[in-house]
Amino acid sequence: MSEDLPSRLELLHFARRVFVQQATAGLAQIDRWIADEERREAERREAEAQKPTPPEWLLQYGLNRRNADAVHTGDCWAAAQSGRCRPVGRAEALDALRHQVPTCQYCRPDTALGVLE
Repeated sequence: MSEDLPSRLELLHFARRVFVQQATAGLAQIDRWIADEERREAERREAEAQKPTPPEWLLQYGLNRRNADAVHTGDCWAAAQSGRCRPVGRAEALDALRHQVPTCQYCRPDTALGVLE
C-alpha cells in the first residue's frame, strides 16, 4: 500500500512545479498591469502635450456680451467659472485697465501686468 503513495521527494517536486506555475502566472499578471499603466501614462502625457496653452490674459464680458466686466490672467479659476471670457493680448488687457475695466480680485492681473493703482 505504501507503493501507491507518492514519496516525499515526489511531493516536493510536485509542490515546486505548482509554485513555479503560479509564480509565472502571477508575474504575467503583474507584467500586464505594468504594460496597462505604462500605456495610460503615455496617453496622459500625450494628452497633456496636445492641450493648448492657456492665453496670457482674458477679458470677461457681461451677460449682454458687449461690455467688459473684468480682466483676468489666463489661468484664473474665476474666469474659467464664468464662461464669458475671451483671450486677449497684453496690449488689449492694458488698454482695458486704462478704460477702468475692473480687475479680478483673485488673480490680480494688474499686478501681473505691472500696473498698480
